[in-house]
Amino acid sequence: MTVRFLGHRLTTIGNTERETQNRVIALFTNELGYRFLGDWKDRAGNSNIEEPLLTAYLLRNGYTPVQSTKAIHELRIEAGNPNRTLYENNRKVYSLLHYGVPVKAAAGENSETVKLINTDHPELNDFAVAEEMTVYGQHDKRPDIVLYLNGIAVGVLELKNSRVSLGDGIRQSLVNQRPEFIAPFFSTVQFIFAGNDSEGLKYGTVGTEEKYFLQWKEDEEDNFRFKLDKYLLKICRKSRLVELLHDFVLFDGGVKKLPRVHQYFGVKAAQRSAEAFRGGIIWHTQGSGKSMVMVLLARWILENKPAARVVIVTDRDELDKQIAGVFTDAGETIRRTTSGSDLMKQLRPACSSSALLTGAQVWQKRGG
Repeated sequence: MTVRFLGHRLTTIGNTERETQNRVIALFTNELGYRFLGDWKDRAGNSNIEEPLLTAYLLRNGYTPVQSTKAIHELRIEAGNPNRTLYENNRKVYSLLHYGVPVKAAAGENSETVKLINTDHPELNDFAVAEEMTVYGQHDKRPDIVLYLNGIAVGVLELKNSRVSLGDGIRQSLVNQRPEFIAPFFSTVQFIFAGNDSEGLKYGTVGTEEKYFLQWKEDEEDNFRFKLDKYLLKICRKSRLVELLHDFVLFDGGVKKLPRVHQYFGVKAAQRSAEAFRGGIIWHTQGSGKSMVMVLLARWILENKPAARVVIVTDRDELDKQIAGVFTDAGETIRRTTSGSDLMKQLRPACSSSALLTGAQVWQKRGG
C-alpha cells in the first residue's frame, strides 16, 4: 500500500476491492441518501424489477392496486420479451420509464398513465442500493453494486482494486450482457459504471463498447478525495440521476448513448436560455456530438413547451439528410421542408409538425 496526499487529505492507494466497496456503499447511504438493501449474494429471486418495492412506491403515490399490478405486468412483459434483442427490450423499457405506462383499470374505461418515476420531484423517488447481488441465468453472475430506482434496477457498478485496470470492470459488465450469462437483467439498466481508486470512474450504458466508455469531468480543481467518490457523488446525486435518465438517454439507430459531459452542460445551458426566451450559441468542433445535442435539446423543448416549434437550419443538402437520419433513428419525428413558403406554412399553429429541418438552399426555390 502506498500513501498519497490528495489536496489536504491523507489517503491510501492500494485498498482492497472489499475496502473500496465498503466505502462506496457508505457514500451511497450516508452522503447520497440511498437505502441499503443489503448483501444479496444468497438471496433468492433477485430481479431487475423488485415488485414489492415498486408496488409500495406506486401505492404511496396514489395509484390503485389494480393500476399498480397492471403497470408492473406491462413493464415485465416489455423487459422480458424473448423474441427481441437486449437493445430492443431496453428501448421498450426506457419508453415506459420516460413516458409512463398507459393502463386501463377496467374494460371501457379511459387509459391513465402510471408514472414509474417522479421526474418533477426526484427526492420523492425510492433510491436504494444492493451489493454482491447474485443474478441467476444460464451462468450466474454477481455484480458488485446495483442501483435501484423505485424497485427497478437502473445502474450497475463494478469495482476493482487500484492495481486492476478499470477496463477489467468494463469487460466484466460486457460479458454479463451476453445471452449466455445474465443479459435479461440488463433490460432495465440505464447506467453502467466501472471504478477504482487509482483511475477513478467511467460510465456507459447497455451495449456501450469498452472504447466508448466516458469519464465525467466537473470541478477538476477539486482533488480533496478519490475521483471515484467525487464523480459518483456528481452523477448519482438523486436529482441528477433522474435528470440524466429522463432527458439525456438516446437510442440512435441500434446504439444506446449517454451524453459526454460537455453535451450535458451545453444542453443544460440551452434549456435555461429557452426558459428565459433568450438566444445563444453552443460552439462545437468536428466530431464533438452536435447532432446528439440537437436531438436532446429538441426533445426537451417539445416535451416542456408543447406549443413550440423547433427549426434546424443547415447549409447543405447532405447535412439535411444526415440530421434527419439521426432524428429518425432516435425515434423523433422531424419534417424536411421543401422551400421557404413551405417552412412558413409548417410554422402555423394549425400544422402538426413540431420539429422542422430546412436548408438555406431551399429558400431560393420557387415559392421560397
